[in-house]
Amino acid sequence: MEMENRTVVSEFILLGIPNTKGFETILFVTFLAFYLCTLLSNLLILLAILSDTRLHTPMYFFLCNLSIVDLGFSSISTPKLLANLWAKSRTISLGGCMSQVFFYHFLGSTECLLYTVMAYDRYVAICHPLRYLLIMNRRVCALLAAGTWITSSFHATILTSLTFTLPYCGSNVVDYFLCDIFPVIKLACADTYVIETVTFTNTGMVPMTCFLLILASYIRIAVSLVRMRSAERGRKAVSTCTSHLTVVCFFFGPCALLYTQPSLSNVLATLIQIFCDVVTPMLNPVVYTLRNKEVKAAFKK
Repeated sequence: MEMENRTVVSEFILLGIPNTKGFETILFVTFLAFYLCTLLSNLLILLAILSDTRLHTPMYFFLCNLSIVDLGFSSISTPKLLANLWAKSRTISLGGCMSQVFFYHFLGSTECLLYTVMAYDRYVAICHPLRYLLIMNRRVCALLAAGTWITSSFHATILTSLTFTLPYCGSNVVDYFLCDIFPVIKLACADTYVIETVTFTNTGMVPMTCFLLILASYIRIAVSLVRMRSAERGRKAVSTCTSHLTVVCFFFGPCALLYTQPSLSNVLATLIQIFCDVVTPMLNPVVYTLRNKEVKAAFKK
């Protein structure tokens, strides 16, 4: 009878970024600039790769997938964050909150798996150059890409279902700038041990496994580069690997801080999360274009 008298939550209120009172306009302009640059740069990469047949190779196929992920990932929280800063629109519906949780973990997991696949692609290209096109044929590339998207959708569906099958019948104020699992389940009217355990295991295990696979790929690549006799081929291999390693550091570095340092202050954790959500999707295409002559040539064309 007590449960029946409680009001079931149908919407949530996002408190936004802490300690930003008086800086809303500056932050709005800054985040809007980042968001527009992210959309423009990733759309340009997609256009350049699709329009230039010289870029129809496995590496650029996976880069297209990464650009699609970055377009989606930057759009999960940034529009709502901009509305919060400009119009003080803090309310988000239950469906909107569910969508944020699902797509955040869906695209985050997809990006993590894509980096792993791209590391494998670089390993095959450098360590088995004569069999590269035979191993990384169109069918294999399509299966690897589809596998990352399908696996991530199952991963996100499980986490989202576990999160929102919990009853929410008390406070609806989320102390964060987006709906994510841990800030939301703090408001649940039931025991959250299962979802906390599953979430921590999944969100920790997936990045750690991917990181170890990437590390293994680059150890093999490093051994192959040491044995390589052609200096020109070695420089080209290092150039393509440097771009990939840079974006991997942008992704796994903040993740490591967030999940290995639980004592981080709320302000610092929020800043790291904003860097992942707003800045990184813009930096990825910049890193790949600045060091890539083929993509620059496609832009000029």
